Amino acid sequence: MSSDDLPSSKLGTKQHWDDVYSTELTNFEEIGDEGEIWFGEDSVEKMVDWTVDNVAASANPSILEVGSGNGSLLFALLEAGYAPDRMAGVDYSEDAVRLSTAIGTSKGEGAEKIRFSACDFLAEYPTELSVAGETGWNLVLDKGTFDAMALAEKDVTGSHPADTYPKRIAHIIRPGGYFLIVSCNFTEDELRTKFANGATGLEYHVSDVFIRR
Repeated sequence: MSSDDLPSSKLGTKQHWDDVYSTELTNFEEIGDEGEIWFGEDSVEKMVDWTVDNVAASANPSILEVGSGNGSLLFALLEAGYAPDRMAGVDYSEDAVRLSTAIGTSKGEGAEKIRFSACDFLAEYPTELSVAGETGWNLVLDKGTFDAMALAEKDVTGSHPADTYPKRIAHIIRPGGYFLIVSCNFTEDELRTKFANGATGLEYHVSDVFIRR
């Protein structure tokens, strides 16, 4: 399935996610509800398990989640032993950033050190961690963000966000680094076609994982 085969939906609009996270931020402030885990807790567990098996915490990797929402995946990686000051999350909804930051502050024990920031990934690149001599990320994560982009409309130039996204993902990964994605709209073969091609420089590694050589 290509992004052109998917009908546009409100799930592909910034307004929808602004509304979602505005509500979830209010709920957290009023009753401490951290909000919905996109794709469920099983997806978080599987992504953490893969990371633990393939990207050792002892190597002090830099980790970025694109479309970090309420931060649940990064908080789970913190619990698995990854350094909070080596992790960052970006989201184009400012209320998502406020929510994840507030949750991190509430959790404490290092969670407050994970950096969350607002970033329209298709228009700007995230600020890298302030470590001398480092460029790019060892691991980039996507849990549903590409799926949401695939439900967006084309821009004024006729370009579809889902066609722009793979190249931008590849640009921020360090040589030898990984891109781990969870999708419910695309098959494994479709993801390979989107991300592992000459235009990106990414290679298919194993199911849902790509590597930059």
